[in-house]
Amino acid sequence: MEKPPLTAVIVGAGHRSIYFACFALKNPNKLKIVAVAEPSEVRRKMAADMFNIPPEKCFNSVEEMAKQPALAEAAINGTMDHLHVPTTILLMNAGYDVLLEKPIAPSEEDLFELVRTSRKMGRKIMICHVLRYAPFYREIRQKVLDGEIGNIIQIHAAECVSYHHMALGYVRGKWNHNNGKEGSSMLLAKSCHDLDLIAWLKSGIAPKQVSSFGCLMYFRPENAPPGAGTRCLVDCKIESTCPYSAKKNYIEQGLWGTYVWHCIEHLSNPVTDDADFLKNTGIINRTWRDSIISIQDKIESLKTDNPHGRCVWRCDNNVVDHQTVIIDFEDGTVASFDMVGGVAKGGRYIHLFGTKGEIQGCLGDDYFVVRKPDARKGHEYSEVRVDLKPPVDEHGEPVGHGGGDILLMDDFIHFLRGARASISRTDIIDSVHGHQIVYTADRSMEQKKTLDIRHFS
Repeated sequence: MEKPPLTAVIVGAGHRSIYFACFALKNPNKLKIVAVAEPSEVRRKMAADMFNIPPEKCFNSVEEMAKQPALAEAAINGTMDHLHVPTTILLMNAGYDVLLEKPIAPSEEDLFELVRTSRKMGRKIMICHVLRYAPFYREIRQKVLDGEIGNIIQIHAAECVSYHHMALGYVRGKWNHNNGKEGSSMLLAKSCHDLDLIAWLKSGIAPKQVSSFGCLMYFRPENAPPGAGTRCLVDCKIESTCPYSAKKNYIEQGLWGTYVWHCIEHLSNPVTDDADFLKNTGIINRTWRDSIISIQDKIESLKTDNPHGRCVWRCDNNVVDHQTVIIDFEDGTVASFDMVGGVAKGGRYIHLFGTKGEIQGCLGDDYFVVRKPDARKGHEYSEVRVDLKPPVDEHGEPVGHGGGDILLMDDFIHFLRGARASISRTDIIDSVHGHQIVYTADRSMEQKKTLDIRHFS
């Protein structure tokens, strides 16, 4: 007999939680969304309409929802970073298992508190490490498990954050400030994916020491080009030639609509106004699709109080725009990771060096290569290309995070149903190790010295 769908509530109806929840629209036999907690009336109503949630199951806050007897088996927690731990503990106390957006917590102490609490209560938490589920990384992990390149000696990974993505989220946007309590560092907000991947590839082997260097070098007032103003569409004389132009990126190119128009979401639906989001989730409700914000309203917003209309050299950002991390593992493996923001072509790169060979590739290329020494006459090495089927939705459009988003949701349901763990799902200690690398790297960068990893207990 087929099991009924897993029931879940949405906590924080933002882009990521709605994206994950939309799995229910395509797979109603696997997942059913039954309630939402969201302070924004616009987003709360949008979620209610999207998932047919009755008014009595729409709440202004997670605190209000948690006062009720558990309304579902699970909660999809997509709140902002500094709210992850308190809201997750509240949800666990109310009887929910939790799918929690990354990063887990802005501080190491909060991270440890959450893990201890979940174990004490016997509740399940799964972290949205979606890149573990991307076919690109999952196949690389399988090759490592199969012993294809022997024991890993060294790992090098890099995340190149494109100029428009960097400006959107980490210069102008809501991840642009790290105050040590409510804000996340650049490494934690953007690259905890990558450092989790390194910890996952070394699953079972703990990191020992970390050293890191980096700073905010470019996106500073003193680097503003001659003629740059304070807002792109108000007083900038170089807007027409500037690659960071708000007009070019957000109006002409239509990039990042979900985030850019958040401050005027009352004029339309903040999620479905983004064409790429519509394609990726398969939402086809024409009432929402046709309900768009006018160009005039968008321009006025960028001219006035929209933070994304600001000059990238004159914002209040303080997160780094480049950082390098070196990790020493207990078995002698060394890993290095580079995050560099503002590049022309964004992408994630990885190169594994083992005792029997190496693996190298770029996430966006849908293939990687396996090289091995080859001492036959006329040869130096052999190389095999491993092609991957590009992950697409039913419309043939690319899906989020290299296909990881959808596969993660499927595995979350299996996790709560007690199914055998996939290679992407490991004990939460691997997630702890990835985050500990981040926290230690940021301390190392600040203190300018190599630091030991703190042991979790």
